Amino acid sequence: MLSAWLVLMLHTLFFPLRLDHADRSFPRALKPEEEREYLERYAAGDQEARDALIVHNLRLVAHIVKKC
Repeated sequence: MLSAWLVLMLHTLFFPLRLDHADRSFPRALKPEEEREYLERYAAGDQEARDALIVHNLRLVAHIVKKC
């Protein structure tokens, strides 16, 4: 049951994002300096920084899901 829910949630997250990019791939991973900056901004309450962290880490999430 949990795996079906997880697949449904990931599909709804990944499908629209993959269609938005012309090259049909996830956004590039953030450089350590960029990630640190976004984390600091997120800690200060910036929701756009939170969204950027989520979007740029989808590649890692997809990789982990494929291994399951």
